[in-house]
Amino acid sequence: MALRTSRPVRTALVAGLAAVAVVATAMMPATAVARAPKPGTACVKAGRTVVVAQLKYTCAKKGAKLVWGKGVKVAATLPKLATAPTLRLGFFANVTHAAALIAIQQGFFDKYLGADGTKVEYTVFNAGPSAIEAIKGGAIDASYIGPNPTISGFVSTDGELIRAVSGATSGGAQLVVKPSINSVADLKGKTLATPQLGNTQDVALRAWLKKNGYNVSLTGQGDVQVLPTDNAQTLALFQKGDIDGAWLPEPWASRLVIDAGAKVLLDEASLWPNGDFVTTNIVAETNYLAKYPGTVRSLIRANIAAIQWAKANSAAAKDAVQAQLLKWSGKKLSDAVINRAWDNLRLTWDPIATSLKTSANNAVKAGVLTNLGADGINGIYDLRLLNSVLKFSKLPTVSANKLGLE
Repeated sequence: MALRTSRPVRTALVAGLAAVAVVATAMMPATAVARAPKPGTACVKAGRTVVVAQLKYTCAKKGAKLVWGKGVKVAATLPKLATAPTLRLGFFANVTHAAALIAIQQGFFDKYLGADGTKVEYTVFNAGPSAIEAIKGGAIDASYIGPNPTISGFVSTDGELIRAVSGATSGGAQLVVKPSINSVADLKGKTLATPQLGNTQDVALRAWLKKNGYNVSLTGQGDVQVLPTDNAQTLALFQKGDIDGAWLPEPWASRLVIDAGAKVLLDEASLWPNGDFVTTNIVAETNYLAKYPGTVRSLIRANIAAIQWAKANSAAAKDAVQAQLLKWSGKKLSDAVINRAWDNLRLTWDPIATSLKTSANNAVKAGVLTNLGADGINGIYDLRLLNSVLKFSKLPTVSANKLGLE
């Protein structure tokens, strides 16, 4: 059931998000407007300091006089924002959520959120729709999640439930099938699995099948049967011959190929310009974002740190992911699987907003979303915290593609 809110609640929400705008604007390192004192000139109070253009001047006693010392460079800092005592964070035990897994394993969440005094509580999901329901039910505050559940959560609540605040992963999804299937024409009458009804790979498969002339129903009937199934069960069903293939995120696509003898019929990257499309982004519940922008900012900083570390330490990053997969799923991947999966994706804090509108249109074509409404997904992004952190870190900012704030 779609979540609706009353006009007073909606007004309060808008006011809260306006407050985020104020703090986001202030996130660049401060530059004092005071005039810099000249070193050696008289001052009136020992210990007084003035910071101008990131240079700190201190009034100190020199002989019998109080004079200003030379300017000492100080590190820029982000302004203090409201933080929460707890962040309840969702993610998947998938390689496409590697940034989250690495941030846990390498302590980046502890570093940035712990410094605020924020305790992080983790919840693992199999697919995005379950995470959206958890946000609706007040069970979590933010989540790593795919684009289509993000769209569904936004549209089904008139744009009031969540905002996408950062990217995490691009790529890492494939349609893998039995070796006897050689073309799209061979799929007639076959059964293909997806992680969950309405999740990102489920929508991608249904839209692609319809584009290729197949009748596909949400109830499973049609020219091709689409069977939403837990990823681990999909592997077992394929090994037993009960399904003919699956459209899956990594590492499950690689597991079916290497562990079960499947072959790739389609790499989803081939459907997108330059092979670049959002697979995982981070969403925050709007009231939480408005009330605790400092916590969301620290989440974003930890995500960026994890991605930067992974790019500089590829082998160690795969080991970190393996450690977390063992912790949350009880099993590591083989070296062959993790290496294949890793090569199929790209970690990035850019949400690749240009791909989201296409994903929304695909959801309508697939019948998962019946109507985007007059406003569509306008307003789904709030990238102000992300861009402020990127500017502070002297990194290029990212675009919301006119689908929200940046």
